[in-house]
Amino acid sequence: MDLKKKEEKRVCHHCGEELFGRRDKKYCSDYCRTSAHNEVHKDYSNYMRRVNNILRRNRRILAKLNPNGKAKVAGSVLMEEGYNFAYFTNIYETKKGGKYYFCYDQGYIKLDDGMYALVVRESYVK
Repeated sequence: MDLKKKEEKRVCHHCGEELFGRRDKKYCSDYCRTSAHNEVHKDYSNYMRRVNNILRRNRRILAKLNPNGKAKVAGSVLMEEGYNFAYFTNIYETKKGGKYYFCYDQGYIKLDDGMYALVVRESYVK
């Protein structure tokens, strides 16, 4: 049994080169480790990158306009700042039917007068 283990050649998961050193080693170099990671994550497309950038910008805008955790702001101010209302991470619906739109922990609800109430997600809101 021990002879069989010694005879088995361990090879790099990316390039197939023989591995030396630690038994749990998977890659022969940092280059192969990075290349393998990039290959697995290649589906992270430009579209996904753009959406994530929009979400981060939206969150930054809400956080900037809401430094104390609760604020009221005109919709025109959000638009001037570059807020994109089409992108958000989730919706929280109240018992009365109101909808809060969140970008991660920062959110808003549209009020009747063209104003928006900005909030920070509380720990009990999931």
